[in-house]
Amino acid sequence: MMRSILLLSLVAPLGATPPHPVAPTPPSAVAADREIWTSVIGFVSAAAEQVPDSSYSYRPAPTVRTFGQLIAHIAASQDVFCAQALGEKPNDSDIEKTTTGKAAAVAALKASTAYCQRAYAMTDAVAMKRTVKTFAGERPALWPLLYNTVHDNEHYGNIVTYMRMLGMLPPSSQPAQ
Repeated sequence: MMRSILLLSLVAPLGATPPHPVAPTPPSAVAADREIWTSVIGFVSAAAEQVPDSSYSYRPAPTVRTFGQLIAHIAASQDVFCAQALGEKPNDSDIEKTTTGKAAAVAALKASTAYCQRAYAMTDAVAMKRTVKTFAGERPALWPLLYNTVHDNEHYGNIVTYMRMLGMLPPSSQPAQ
């Protein structure tokens, strides 16, 4: 009998519900933003690769950027926002004004995306504790990351329009492979 009680006292806790449930780990703000940014910049990068070099000079109206200028603008902006988040001096390149053609624009986009991957790897503790200078004043380092994600997404909307006007299917509308 004593062995049965001892055995039950050892086995029962294994399947029992703890008296105080363990709270789930709160989601990471940086990780959530990184997930969205990764998706958006993936679509932007795919579009930059898919649009032919001959269409990089396409502009739907005289008052807007060419497709190539739009890709270079995204690259330049990413450099600025991610430098802000990292507390580093932004690259002084003038890629938005000097980049011509697909090869240069795609290379600039790849470089800025690789640079931003460092920024999106920071922890929430760092992203909220570090204060950085932005065009909107002093903000936590998370702010330029969020702004970069929104900015890239906004311009992906422009890319979708350009591609549709060129008779192309944008990456986000293409069948999964």
